[in-house]
Amino acid sequence: MTSPAPPHSQEEYKLKHTKPQLGERWPHGGVRGGGGWITSERATSTYDLVEQMYYLYVRVVKAKDLPLNPITGNCDPYVEVKLGNYKGKTRHFDKKTNPEWKQVFAFSKDKIQSSVLEVFVRDREMVGRDEYLGKVVFDMHEVPTRVPPDSPLAPQWYRLTDRRGDTKVKGEVMLAVWMGTQADEAFPEAWHSDAASVQGEGVYNIRSKVYVSPKLWYVRVNVIEAQDAEPHDRSQLPQAFVKAQVGNQVLKTKLCPNRTSNPFWNEDLLFVAAEPFEEQLVLTVENKVTPAKDEVMGRLILPLTVFERRLDHRPIHSRWFNLEKFGFGALEADKRHELKFSSRIHLRVCLEVGILSAQGLLPMKTKDGRGTTDAYCVAKFGQKWVRTRTILESLSPKWNEQYTWEVYDPCTVITLGVFDNCHLGGNEKSAGGGGAKGDSRIGKVRIRLSTLETDRIYTHSYPLLALHSSGLKKMGELQLAVRFTSLSLANMIYLYMQPLLPKMHYLHPFTVNQLDSLRYMAMNIVAVRLGRAEPPLRKEVVEYMLDVDSHMWSMRRSKANFFRIVSLFSGVISMSRWLGEVRHWKNPATTVLVHVLFFILICYPELILPTIFLYMFLIGIWNYRFRPRHPPHMDPKLSWAEAVHPDELDEEFDTFPTSKPQDVVRMRYDRLRSVAGRIQTVVGDIATQGERFQALLSWRDTRATSLFILFCLIAAVVLYITPFKLVALAAGIVWLRHPRFRSKLPSIPSNFFKRLPSRADSML
Repeated sequence: MTSPAPPHSQEEYKLKHTKPQLGERWPHGGVRGGGGWITSERATSTYDLVEQMYYLYVRVVKAKDLPLNPITGNCDPYVEVKLGNYKGKTRHFDKKTNPEWKQVFAFSKDKIQSSVLEVFVRDREMVGRDEYLGKVVFDMHEVPTRVPPDSPLAPQWYRLTDRRGDTKVKGEVMLAVWMGTQADEAFPEAWHSDAASVQGEGVYNIRSKVYVSPKLWYVRVNVIEAQDAEPHDRSQLPQAFVKAQVGNQVLKTKLCPNRTSNPFWNEDLLFVAAEPFEEQLVLTVENKVTPAKDEVMGRLILPLTVFERRLDHRPIHSRWFNLEKFGFGALEADKRHELKFSSRIHLRVCLEVGILSAQGLLPMKTKDGRGTTDAYCVAKFGQKWVRTRTILESLSPKWNEQYTWEVYDPCTVITLGVFDNCHLGGNEKSAGGGGAKGDSRIGKVRIRLSTLETDRIYTHSYPLLALHSSGLKKMGELQLAVRFTSLSLANMIYLYMQPLLPKMHYLHPFTVNQLDSLRYMAMNIVAVRLGRAEPPLRKEVVEYMLDVDSHMWSMRRSKANFFRIVSLFSGVISMSRWLGEVRHWKNPATTVLVHVLFFILICYPELILPTIFLYMFLIGIWNYRFRPRHPPHMDPKLSWAEAVHPDELDEEFDTFPTSKPQDVVRMRYDRLRSVAGRIQTVVGDIATQGERFQALLSWRDTRATSLFILFCLIAAVVLYITPFKLVALAAGIVWLRHPRFRSKLPSIPSNFFKRLPSRADSML
């Protein structure tokens, strides 16, 4: 169970500006190329948005001429790299005197407590202590440094020495030892000293990795018609429908309304498929015999590779396909006649490029009786996903890994999530006590690229906020350095004018239900494909990054969206209040100025539109002073997360379908009915006003319609013979007249409109 969140001040939920030491920093207080370091004339580093972290790298390549055990006559060698209290071992080889390991070990410089690096070669024994074959010792003060793009340090052969290090013994080992940073090519695949406690398959789950989500296509199956569909019982015509399947996705057409052997549907079935295409399209034409029984009349299996790929809005030609017949002959010997006569189905199938965008630091778990976190970060933009390495048993992990994306559209969002790794193969237990069933969510950050200035480095600490059933909780902070660059301003401006989706999405738009279904299918496909990688991005991570549960009902989110709408109309409401004050002469000077402006616009109507656009320009220039200085982040107040009722949170985190007791479900149902009743009343009032407008000319109230059309006739004549400027001037003067010339009662048009009939009287 997550503990209740302590009260936080508003400042803790805000974005914080940080000043990290970005770019290259050289040890010993020296500058690049200082004493004891390999010199370089390079002016920049590819890791200029992160703090430099230094590691001692040891590459164990191979060994040769190792001595045999005098008793067994074999040699099962492995290498042990020892630096202070840290030890790393290679895998061992059976009966091999010239092994090749090609393995890299990385020791964090901040945790080095020894001035000597020792590399031991040992012979593994099944019983007793492993036999010592020799060692190589390195003085830490003589280790060179290397920072990419310097060429990799060439490994060298070193003769093994005895335990004292005085006498050479038989055997040599090829090693390369250097000091480098996280920008080194060896870093992602290296064994890390801070992960020494991870054993077995858990080693692969802590590495950093870049993923590319599969290219997704829409599979649009336009089921047009079938011919000669015959059921088992030929005395009755079939009532047919088509069932289509791609992988785990199954869709059906509607029943043909008529019983016929040549049914017609002309219905689209939409699927999602990923390259490379592993699934097949399986189509069956079935007969609805009874409400509970369907029989297959024909089947068609086609690989997705046979269909044309549509990249634009051009039409796809339909094709006829022969169906395999089902159920011909009751005896096994009669099956040879099955394919002599075949039904046909008329299809139009195309593959369309799909753009489905959719879109986890510190929950506690116990390990050996103490609270700990093994955190890693996942970032997603477009098709590229990245995962940092896992920092073990640290509440303040430091990754300092830099990644680059090509931006296809500046009006998009990059998502970063922080997770707790629960697949390390140890004896850790999640805070809920349920064991390591999935990686735990810690928090998430979204950054919209269009809110970033070009070529500016944003260094901020983002609060990681998580909503639990106990309330809002700050799980920690994520420090980021973000830079958005563009080589062509003209190209970026051009993108702002382009449609968000390809042309075919507007010519053949999807329904809301189709979009929801396609989004869910695409998420499943991406999760399956990324789950096959090493280390895998598991389904719970992909679901959290893509906001797969954002469509579920939430009273909190509904309130937040309602107040977002209210805030949109706040400007209109403020303007109407100001106009009301002008009308009622609250400030006579302002009202007089409005009269003067009104008279000028009446005399020079060609100034109306220029004045409006100039006013908006001046407002934009004025608001430039108050522009946001940092990217937007998760806002608890906007999300209505601070003042949410505990029962509403409990409802939001309920399963679907619900797992709550009957009395709780009844209470929530009644509450939902109450909210829906208020919404129903508002919708009814809006409908009433609209129906009153319709009643002006519908003759439902003959007297009201007669008065209105007579008024329209008189108004048409008056407006025809009276100059428009004079009419507008008179209407403005009447509308701006002094309060002493106003009546406190409603106006005549308002009284007339409210008396018009609506269809509410006909409602049951």
